[in-house]
Amino acid sequence: MIRKLVLICFTLFLILSSINSIQATETQAESMKNGKITWPKSQALPTFAKAKHLDVLDLRENTGDEKLLFTTLQGNVNREKPRIYMIENDYEEGNFTWLNDWNIPYSIRENPWELLLKYKDELSGMIVYDPEVKDSINVATTMAGLEQGGVVASPELAEKLTKPPYNLKIIEDLRGQFDDGLDAYKWQYENLWPRTTKRMLVGLNPHRSVELPEDNWDDFQVIVEEEEEIRDSSNRDIYDLDLSEFLEGESVYLRFQDAFTKDGWGGPAVHQVTVKADGQVIAQFIPGQAEEAPYLYDGYHSSADERYGGHRWADNGNYFIYRFTPPANTEELVVSVDMWNQFKVSASNVQPVAAGETEPYGYLRDYAVANRAMVFWLESNVAEEKELFEQIMSDVEPNTPYLGWFSNDVAGEFSSTELASEHSVYVLAADWFNNMTVFSGVKGKIKKQKPIAAPELDNKIYLTFTFGEGDNLQYNQHKLRQLWDDKARGSVPINWTTSPLLYDVAPSILGYYQQTATDNDLLIAGPSGAGYIYPTPWPDDTFDLFARQTKRYMKRTGMDIIYALNRVDEQNVPLTESKVQDYLDYVDPQGMFLSWESNTGTSILNNELPQSILRGVSSVSEAKEAIADASRDWDGDSPLFISLGDVIVVSYTIRRCRNCRITELRI
Repeated sequence: MIRKLVLICFTLFLILSSINSIQATETQAESMKNGKITWPKSQALPTFAKAKHLDVLDLRENTGDEKLLFTTLQGNVNREKPRIYMIENDYEEGNFTWLNDWNIPYSIRENPWELLLKYKDELSGMIVYDPEVKDSINVATTMAGLEQGGVVASPELAEKLTKPPYNLKIIEDLRGQFDDGLDAYKWQYENLWPRTTKRMLVGLNPHRSVELPEDNWDDFQVIVEEEEEIRDSSNRDIYDLDLSEFLEGESVYLRFQDAFTKDGWGGPAVHQVTVKADGQVIAQFIPGQAEEAPYLYDGYHSSADERYGGHRWADNGNYFIYRFTPPANTEELVVSVDMWNQFKVSASNVQPVAAGETEPYGYLRDYAVANRAMVFWLESNVAEEKELFEQIMSDVEPNTPYLGWFSNDVAGEFSSTELASEHSVYVLAADWFNNMTVFSGVKGKIKKQKPIAAPELDNKIYLTFTFGEGDNLQYNQHKLRQLWDDKARGSVPINWTTSPLLYDVAPSILGYYQQTATDNDLLIAGPSGAGYIYPTPWPDDTFDLFARQTKRYMKRTGMDIIYALNRVDEQNVPLTESKVQDYLDYVDPQGMFLSWESNTGTSILNNELPQSILRGVSSVSEAKEAIADASRDWDGDSPLFISLGDVIVVSYTIRRCRNCRITELRI
């Protein structure tokens, strides 16, 4: 019996040893296939090899298909070591700003096709996407990462590249293989998902809107415009717009846009449109319904739904355009519009270029290819797509990052981030981050911020201002750098939300902000820690993984305050006691900001964690209004704390607040 047990134990030992050997071999093989990328288990995102020289390729004037081709080339080449840096568009911080910060020599390559020939020996061939199924671009991107040295090509480019001097072979032709996007992603899940990395997910729109000509709106004339920052329906009315002077052309184009693009509030809200030509109704519809479609020339990121009886709206820089074609010889054209809010309406008889035209783009695709990640674009508000999205997230380990973004604008953000949180997946907005395969290989001078001593409190009003887009990696790369380099920075105390995961993704970016910060600049962790999540929907049994990771990266960067967002069913909700305790037990921050749109206040959560509700404002007038609201019932017998977020031109706000003392909030 003893001998039998010994044999059984020995057999089990051999089996287990064999399994461990196979697993170790597979791990080593994966590491070898991923070139010189290193990704320890304790690290959120991978580190690329050190960049020593860069070929800089300016593709601003190239087509979307060419950008797609060269970005997938970049991903394969930079997997071994970063050697290609691409400029796809004019960046807010300047096209060479980060490059010139680095002590890395670079050469500007005028001819992209010569660069392709330079790295031709590292390519294995092309994956041809199907122009009839745009989502096949994402499937092709995934395949390009899995095929050693694969690039994505349109049919036209593939025809060019199969000929001398390129002589690239076609690895896979996806034309005609899929009925639609969902069919493509189901096939990808069944056939490619088993071979991709499970340590990250990548969500990218396969297409982007083309850039409009600078003179696109020169022929438009403003017809009516709201001159006050209206934020309710008090100005709702039927506005009769006489467009008779625009009857010289075949059609009349009516553009609706936001009159106040910087105040963070909605633009035009249109409920019904009636068009009369010489007194006869030629068009009548409620936005969002089927009758609207023949007249909606360009929806450009506007939204429509059935609320308030049906309406369409567009805020910030978004807009929508209707096209009306009256009968020949019409002398009078009147459009009656039921609308309200901050509208600006202009008209023209010259057809503008529509933003509905799209093209492929590169950006984050180099990173997806280099890391052999699966790329997809699924809508959480569409049942079949949501089902596949959930299946993918269920297949990865808790606390896996999802890089990219979501469709359907704000509604997509809220529902998709909540869905990801429910599956223990955190979001990193990165769909417009470019050259991540380079930034992840450039070192930065990381230092820990010194804690700020709390001031002795007087019976005054204390304000704190916070910029709240820091979870957004592309914001860290582009817009934040532009804001940061403003000469006025440092004259006013400001909290700057920043992703702690820049420590992995782009240490040179994090290092720049740390090294150049003044005593009036404080970096804090963006929502809601080391990644964008909603804490309440996140499962209790896995939240410690996210919280412990947040602790590690906040400790490495010296951040000690968290800016959080928390939503359930797309509505802001307070943090639960259990999640507060998790933040206390596993992160132990100095305090937390909780973002809210319409109110502010301070409290001590679980008798230990200071929390300040942050009210969002986007203009001087809105900031003054928020301060007045918050201080209206203040008795002056104790300090009052007011937290404002996303403030524009804060210096003017401060000058006009006579009784305010400005400080970073420390409780």
